[in-house]
Amino acid sequence: MSRREIAKVIPGLPHDAEGPVFREPWEAQAFAMALALHGRGLFTWPEWAATLAAEIRNAQEAGDPDTGETYYRHWLNALERLVAEKGVADAKTLARYYDAWDHAADRTPHGAPIELRPDDFK
Repeated sequence: MSRREIAKVIPGLPHDAEGPVFREPWEAQAFAMALALHGRGLFTWPEWAATLAAEIRNAQEAGDPDTGETYYRHWLNALERLVAEKGVADAKTLARYYDAWDHAADRTPHGAPIELRPDDFK
C-alpha cells in the first residue's frame, strides 16, 4: 500500500498530496512501526482505524481540543494498546521502555542520536 493510499484509508491522518506528513521524527517512526506491524499481520486496517478512533474519542472526552497537534500521540497510544492487547508486550514492558527512552533522551546532547544503553533501564 502506498503512502497516498494509506492517507486515504486512515481517517484524520495529516497528509498532503504525496501522503502522510510529520512534524517530528518520532511521528514518522510511530507511523512506520504501525505499518510494519500491520504488514506482519498483527492487526487489520479496520481494527487499526477502530482503535485509533477510540483513542481520539477518549482524548476528546478528556478535553483534547483536537487541533491536529496531538494526532500522533493518539496514534502512538493506539499502537501501544494493540501491541498490549495482542500480547506482543504488556503495559509494564511498554512503561519500562518508555522510561528507558526518556532517560536516554535526558542524557543525550541536543541533536545527537538517542541510543538505548543497559543503564537506561535502571
